[in-house]
Amino acid sequence: MEQVLFSLLNGVIYGLLLFMVSAGLTLIFGMMGVLNFAHASFYMLGAYFAYMLQGAIGFWPAVIVSPVLVGLIGVVVERYFLRRVHRYGHAHELLLTFGLSFIIAESIKLFFGNYPVDYRVPAFLDFSAFSIGGTQYPVYRLLMGGIAIVMFVVIYLTLTRTRVGIVVRSAIHKPNMAEALGHNVPLVFMGVFGAGAALAGLAGAVAGAFYTTNPNMALELGVVVFVVVVVGGLGSLVGAMLASLLIGIVTSLAVSVDSSLADLLTLVGAGDWARDMGGLMTLKLSSLAATLPFALMLLILLVRPGGLMGEKG
Repeated sequence: MEQVLFSLLNGVIYGLLLFMVSAGLTLIFGMMGVLNFAHASFYMLGAYFAYMLQGAIGFWPAVIVSPVLVGLIGVVVERYFLRRVHRYGHAHELLLTFGLSFIIAESIKLFFGNYPVDYRVPAFLDFSAFSIGGTQYPVYRLLMGGIAIVMFVVIYLTLTRTRVGIVVRSAIHKPNMAEALGHNVPLVFMGVFGAGAALAGLAGAVAGAFYTTNPNMALELGVVVFVVVVVGGLGSLVGAMLASLLIGIVTSLAVSVDSSLADLLTLVGAGDWARDMGGLMTLKLSSLAATLPFALMLLILLVRPGGLMGEKG
């Protein structure tokens, strides 16, 4: 029971981390229609900026400053690169951001090397919050989850309860009317893209201290983030949260299950037959954990192409 509870809690925290990264992508794609393949690279930049700054200004100031720097990079990317190709459609945006992701990754390797850096949880936060079955649960995991929840609440209230949110939504859905009312629509788009990049940078600054900060971290998480956005529904913030939690919990629970179909069929007396068959019958569920998010995405696309909280297809 303790193992299930531990895996469930880990899954929730991992899901909240996925939301931290996918929230910016949901904002950018849902509101601007921009396929930003380099979004996970902004996540990586946030981790590396925080690593560089923590020695000079301290951990918390570094966590605050690094997303701002990543957001400024996002503003530059939108203003001087994406804006020039936006009118040509999604293919040009995808190719541009795909190339940008490689440039960022190679730049990281050039300056920091092709190995992990020593960015870790500071000593004053490196203690356990409680224990589950004799296993200590670090307080920093809970802190990451708390930051993700606060991020969700702030973004949701900003978009639905403030004048800024009204202007942003009007610039997306009725750009000509928004311009007629005196709003600078290109500036709004630039701000949204910069904010989305900053959110990814914040996720990297916070999570990079707990997980490994290395040049491959964008590649490791980037594909899963796109799965989250598709499963949750393109442009749906609530959907991104639900999909992140679902994928995080399913993946974490699957990792803890060291059983196969043969073990399950043993209950009905067909275990020996299944083991003789081999192949998929004897494959452990834990070894399939990494593929489950993609299987879930395929299922969602078949049943509800618009995603959990998106429009029905």
